[in-house]
Amino acid sequence: MTPDTEERPQMSVEDFEELVRRAPRELRNRLEFLGGRLCVRHGPLDVEEFEELEAAAPETVRLEYINGKVVVKAMPDGNHTSIFMWLLRQCMQQRPDLDLAPERGVRAETYRKGRARTDGFLAPVDHFAGDGEWSPSDGALMAVEITSHDRDTDRRDRVDKPIGYAGAEIPVYLLIDRDNNTLTVFSEPKDGRYRQSSSHPWGATVVLPSPVDITLDTERLKDYAD
Repeated sequence: MTPDTEERPQMSVEDFEELVRRAPRELRNRLEFLGGRLCVRHGPLDVEEFEELEAAAPETVRLEYINGKVVVKAMPDGNHTSIFMWLLRQCMQQRPDLDLAPERGVRAETYRKGRARTDGFLAPVDHFAGDGEWSPSDGALMAVEITSHDRDTDRRDRVDKPIGYAGAEIPVYLLIDRDNNTLTVFSEPKDGRYRQSSSHPWGATVVLPSPVDITLDTERLKDYAD
């Protein structure tokens, strides 16, 4: 990586201290900050404890609950935002019957025990009306993740998220990978795994399978290579 794209720690010391200050009293002594990572002492939080912690977090801290662990999701930079807007325009042009919601919380994993904050969540128009912080996955067509240059993106976006989204039976998971300049399309979830996946270099024409049915011209992504 170039100096501008070095891996970043999960969060700053200042953000950790603010998170602890705001956290429910019974959780404060369980939070640690080690090696730039948020850690939980005395065993993992359950999903209800996570939701309490996440609700109290400052705006500069985005928390997810993946594979039974609390993880911090990096704040998006300018290229991350531009890539999302590129995808949003193509979805709107080809499927005006759908909404691509940014940074939508979703109940992921088997039995909906995970809490993932997607970079994009594609569903029919007004599908999210009336939802709270975490939407059910039922009826959604696609989850989208755009990698960030933080140290946990490999495990989170390339390993845990495909399992979590397949477990929630989200038909398609689109991973836009800024480290490898590729798009990976996961589809056909069954028994907690996607049965199909294909990877494409930026610049290729990428067909998102049914029920999404959108064809992406990815040439523009080359403008956002880090």
